[in-house]
Amino acid sequence: MTKLISLARKLLSCPFAVGSLIFLMSAISLISALIGEHVFGLKPCILCIYQRVPFVVNLALGLMVIGFAINKRKIMTPLTIKISGISFLFGSIVAMYHTGVERHWWTSFLEACDASFDNLDPATLLASIEASAPVRCDVIPWADPILGLSMANYNAMMSLGLAIICFISAALIKHKNQTIDAPSQA
Repeated sequence: MTKLISLARKLLSCPFAVGSLIFLMSAISLISALIGEHVFGLKPCILCIYQRVPFVVNLALGLMVIGFAINKRKIMTPLTIKISGISFLFGSIVAMYHTGVERHWWTSFLEACDASFDNLDPATLLASIEASAPVRCDVIPWADPILGLSMANYNAMMSLGLAIICFISAALIKHKNQTIDAPSQA
C-alpha cells in the first residue's frame, strides 16, 4: 500500500503527468459528448453545453502545464494547475445542478433552446430556431443501464475528482519547488 501511495505522490508531483492527465481527460470527455450527440443522436440541453465549457478551458490549461513542465517554469505550473482545478470544480457544480434538475429535486432557472446552425441565412436561421422543439434539461437522454446514472451524474463525480487531483497536485508541486529552491543549511 505504501508503494501505491508513493507512486501516486510521485505522479501527482510531476507537472508533465498532471498536465497530460488534464488534457487527456478533457479531450476524452469532449469527444465522448460529441460522439453521443452526433453518432447516437443524444441532443444536448443548455446545461449539457455549459458542462462542456470547463473541458474546453482545461484542454488549453493542460497544454500550458505541459509547456511549463517542458520549459521548467516552476512558478507558473502550480498556479495553472490550481486554475484547472477551479475550472473542473465549476464543471462539477454545473453537473451537480443538472443532476438535481434531472432528478426533479429542483427546477432549472434556464430556458432551453434547440437550433440548427447549418444555414447561416438570418431569415432561415430564425425560422429554424422558432420551429425547433426545446431540449429539456429535466429529461435524462441516457442513463447507465446498471446503475441508472446519467451523463451529468458521471460528469459531476469525474469533474470533482479531477478538481481534487489538481488541488493536491498543485500543493505537492509547490512544496517540491520550494524544497528544491530553498538554500540548504550547512
